[in-house]
Amino acid sequence: MKSQRWLVVLTLVNLVLLVFNLGARRPVVAEDVTPVLRGRSLEIVDDQGRVRASLSVHPAGTPAHGDHYPETVLFRLITERGRPSVKISTSEEAAGMSLAGPTGTKDTYVLLEAKGTASSLKLRNEDGREEIVKP
Repeated sequence: MKSQRWLVVLTLVNLVLLVFNLGARRPVVAEDVTPVLRGRSLEIVDDQGRVRASLSVHPAGTPAHGDHYPETVLFRLITERGRPSVKISTSEEAAGMSLAGPTGTKDTYVLLEAKGTASSLKLRNEDGREEIVKP
Protein backbone atom coordinates (compact mmCIF):
# COMPACT_ATOMS: atom_id res chain seq x y z
CA MET A 1 0.00 0.00 0.00
CA LYS A 2 2.88 2.32 0.81
CA SER A 3 4.52 1.80 -2.60
CA GLN A 4 1.22 2.47 -4.36
CA ARG A 5 0.88 5.80 -2.50
CA TRP A 6 4.46 6.65 -3.49
CA LEU A 7 3.70 5.98 -7.20
CA VAL A 8 0.61 8.21 -7.04
CA VAL A 9 2.66 11.06 -5.51
CA LEU A 10 5.37 10.68 -8.19
CA THR A 11 2.75 10.65 -10.94
CA LEU A 12 1.16 13.83 -9.56
CA VAL A 13 4.56 15.55 -9.33
CA ASN A 14 5.30 14.59 -12.96
CA LEU A 15 1.88 15.86 -14.03
CA VAL A 16 2.46 19.21 -12.29
CA LEU A 17 5.89 19.54 -13.95
CA LEU A 18 4.38 18.71 -17.36
CA VAL A 19 1.63 21.33 -16.99
CA PHE A 20 4.17 23.91 -15.83
CA ASN A 21 6.48 23.22 -18.81
CA LEU A 22 3.63 23.35 -21.33
CA GLY A 23 2.25 26.56 -19.84
CA ALA A 24 5.63 28.28 -19.70
CA ARG A 25 6.31 27.92 -23.45
CA ARG A 26 7.50 31.08 -25.15
CA PRO A 27 7.79 31.58 -28.88
CA VAL A 28 11.29 30.99 -30.21
CA VAL A 29 12.87 34.14 -31.63
CA ALA A 30 16.38 35.07 -32.65
CA GLU A 31 17.72 37.25 -29.89
CA ASP A 32 20.89 38.55 -31.53
CA VAL A 33 22.49 38.37 -34.93
CA THR A 34 26.00 36.98 -34.77
CA PRO A 35 28.24 39.63 -36.35
CA VAL A 36 30.95 37.19 -37.51
CA LEU A 37 30.88 33.64 -38.83
CA ARG A 38 34.20 31.93 -38.14
CA GLY A 39 35.53 28.63 -39.36
CA ARG A 40 38.27 26.88 -41.32
CA SER A 41 36.19 26.46 -44.48
CA LEU A 42 32.71 27.02 -45.85
CA GLU A 43 30.75 24.83 -48.23
CA ILE A 44 27.39 25.53 -49.84
CA VAL A 45 25.52 22.44 -51.03
CA ASP A 46 22.51 21.94 -53.29
CA ASP A 47 19.36 19.90 -52.56
CA GLN A 48 21.20 16.67 -53.47
CA GLY A 49 24.03 17.40 -51.02
CA ARG A 50 26.60 18.20 -53.73
CA VAL A 51 29.09 20.97 -52.93
CA ARG A 52 28.36 23.91 -55.25
CA ALA A 53 30.58 26.57 -53.68
CA SER A 54 33.48 26.45 -51.26
CA LEU A 55 35.75 28.87 -49.50
CA SER A 56 38.85 27.46 -47.83
CA VAL A 57 42.36 28.25 -46.64
CA HIS A 58 45.08 25.91 -47.90
CA PRO A 59 48.25 25.80 -45.80
CA ALA A 60 51.68 26.45 -47.28
CA GLY A 61 53.59 23.39 -48.34
CA THR A 62 55.98 21.65 -50.68
CA PRO A 63 54.45 18.91 -52.87
CA ALA A 64 56.36 15.92 -54.26
CA HIS A 65 57.73 17.83 -57.29
CA GLY A 66 59.52 20.22 -54.92
CA ASP A 67 57.94 23.60 -55.71
CA HIS A 68 56.96 25.59 -52.64
CA TYR A 69 53.52 27.12 -52.57
CA PRO A 70 52.33 29.72 -50.05
CA GLU A 71 49.27 29.66 -47.83
CA THR A 72 46.34 30.36 -50.14
CA VAL A 73 42.69 31.31 -49.81
CA LEU A 74 40.58 29.68 -52.53
CA PHE A 75 36.98 30.38 -53.51
CA ARG A 76 35.33 27.93 -55.94
CA LEU A 77 31.99 27.93 -57.73
CA ILE A 78 31.13 24.42 -58.91
CA THR A 79 28.69 23.22 -61.59
CA GLU A 80 26.00 20.61 -60.97
CA ARG A 81 28.32 18.01 -62.51
CA GLY A 82 31.13 18.83 -60.08
CA ARG A 83 33.35 21.01 -62.29
CA PRO A 84 34.92 23.98 -60.45
CA SER A 85 34.27 26.53 -63.22
CA VAL A 86 35.12 29.70 -61.28
CA LYS A 87 38.15 29.91 -59.01
CA ILE A 88 39.43 32.98 -57.21
CA SER A 89 42.59 32.68 -55.14
CA THR A 90 44.96 34.89 -53.21
CA SER A 91 48.22 34.55 -51.34
CA GLU A 92 51.12 36.81 -50.40
CA GLU A 93 52.81 35.94 -53.70
CA ALA A 94 49.95 36.12 -56.20
CA ALA A 95 46.25 36.57 -56.80
CA GLY A 96 44.25 35.19 -59.66
CA MET A 97 40.98 34.18 -61.15
CA SER A 98 40.16 31.42 -63.60
CA LEU A 99 37.00 30.77 -65.57
CA ALA A 100 36.80 27.29 -67.06
CA GLY A 101 34.61 26.15 -69.94
CA PRO A 102 31.61 23.89 -69.41
CA THR A 103 31.81 20.22 -68.45
CA GLY A 104 33.25 18.22 -71.31
CA THR A 105 35.92 20.78 -72.17
CA LYS A 106 39.44 20.70 -70.81
CA ASP A 107 41.30 23.46 -72.65
CA THR A 108 38.76 26.29 -72.70
CA TYR A 109 39.53 28.83 -70.01
CA VAL A 110 40.41 32.39 -69.04
CA LEU A 111 43.17 33.02 -66.52
CA LEU A 112 43.73 36.43 -64.95
CA GLU A 113 46.78 36.64 -62.69
CA ALA A 114 48.78 39.21 -60.73
CA LYS A 115 52.03 37.67 -59.55
CA GLY A 116 54.70 39.76 -57.89
CA THR A 117 54.90 42.98 -59.88
CA ALA A 118 53.55 41.51 -63.15
CA SER A 119 50.05 40.77 -64.40
CA SER A 120 48.70 38.73 -67.30
CA LEU A 121 45.54 37.58 -69.00
CA LYS A 122 45.53 34.21 -70.75
CA LEU A 123 42.69 33.16 -73.06
CA ARG A 124 42.52 29.64 -74.46
CA ASN A 125 39.98 27.91 -76.69
CA GLU A 126 39.27 24.20 -76.97
CA ASP A 127 40.78 24.17 -80.47
CA GLY A 128 44.16 25.10 -78.96
CA ARG A 129 44.16 28.77 -79.98
CA GLU A 130 45.64 30.85 -77.21
CA GLU A 131 46.35 34.49 -76.52
CA ILE A 132 48.36 35.95 -73.65
CA VAL A 133 48.03 39.63 -72.85
CA LYS A 134 50.75 41.30 -70.77
CA PRO A 135 51.12 45.05 -70.20
